[in-house]
Amino acid sequence: MTNHDNIHPFTIAISDADLRDLRERLERTRWPHALAGTGWERGVPVDYLRQLATYWREGFDWRKQEQMLNAIPQFTTTIDEQPIHFLHVKSPEPGALPLILTHGWPSSPVEFVNVIEPLTDPVAHGGDPGDAFHVVIPSLPGYGFSTPVSKPGCGNLFRVAQAWAELMARLGYDRYAAHGTDVGSGVTDLLAMLAPDRVVGTHLSGTVAAMPFGPALETDGLPPADRDRAVRFNEFRSEGIGYLHMQATRPQTLAYSINDSPVGQLAWIVDRVWASTDPTADLPEDAVDLDQMLTNISIYWFTCSGASSANGTYEGMQAWRQMSASQPQTLESGGDQPAGPPKAVAVFAADTTIRSMMDPAGKIEHWSEFDRGGHFPAMETPDLLIADLQDFFRRLR
Repeated sequence: MTNHDNIHPFTIAISDADLRDLRERLERTRWPHALAGTGWERGVPVDYLRQLATYWREGFDWRKQEQMLNAIPQFTTTIDEQPIHFLHVKSPEPGALPLILTHGWPSSPVEFVNVIEPLTDPVAHGGDPGDAFHVVIPSLPGYGFSTPVSKPGCGNLFRVAQAWAELMARLGYDRYAAHGTDVGSGVTDLLAMLAPDRVVGTHLSGTVAAMPFGPALETDGLPPADRDRAVRFNEFRSEGIGYLHMQATRPQTLAYSINDSPVGQLAWIVDRVWASTDPTADLPEDAVDLDQMLTNISIYWFTCSGASSANGTYEGMQAWRQMSASQPQTLESGGDQPAGPPKAVAVFAADTTIRSMMDPAGKIEHWSEFDRGGHFPAMETPDLLIADLQDFFRRLR
């Protein structure tokens, strides 16, 4: 039975004063000098970010996006003293399977808005009623409206998975599916370990070839597609990991900049969108919808969650280091898969996941590889993600 006493309806209501403050700060930005002849290899180019900041200030309609989000049923609850915000959309199909979707960094439930209707009401989108889901999309602790962070440790993925198990129990879901991407894939894996009798299966995306802080990958002997992923992973490990080092080691130092400067927060997230989306996209808005990206970034700004999510990265990495010290072989480095519910992995064009490394024993039941998309499949290629979720969970209902 749903525990209604602990769940409260939620409406996003950013004040006019906060909107004015954002626009005034954008107007007063002190821009760095642009170095001639440089581009994305040094980070987000000044000319590009100027244009994007101007659109955020003058063209982007937050109220329109706020109205769109508020049309989706939203709630809050408190678990282990931490506020948890979540979207909860029930399917019109009585036999729908509950599905919890977990985002990663730098994201929020906004990432999944385009997949909600096709997943909950497949008939309206030309699909089979037997593929319907009831959808639950929480904000990770310290992200978006799951703020403020109540105490240290809320970013520990094991604790997040415990909170998700409690959330689904409060909603009255005794049996459910789970999907996660990026950090959310780690939460989803742990959720299956914590509640194997309730999780019918897990579907992961946004995984990587190995632990970025580990050694470079050997490429000799790999098939061409896997060799390409390994080369890209090694490039990421050597050239693209600065943001992760910063968040994993000095999140509070970073927090002052991204909490005080909207352009700082904008650049911090846009850099990762550019670097991790479909490699055929020249600019971030060629891969994801510009207003959807700015809606996500606006939520980080209005809730001050750039700082708290960075601290979440720190806590997650501390927990990983403790685990790897006691269990040197991890999932990403080729450790054997623990027994549990069936698992699926979806690898999109920008991803570096290599099956022989992630699944050396061949125990992952469903493995999909796609020639388009990237780290944000629900935003970039929702059609591929929806079809893969439906295909995998069809036999597990």
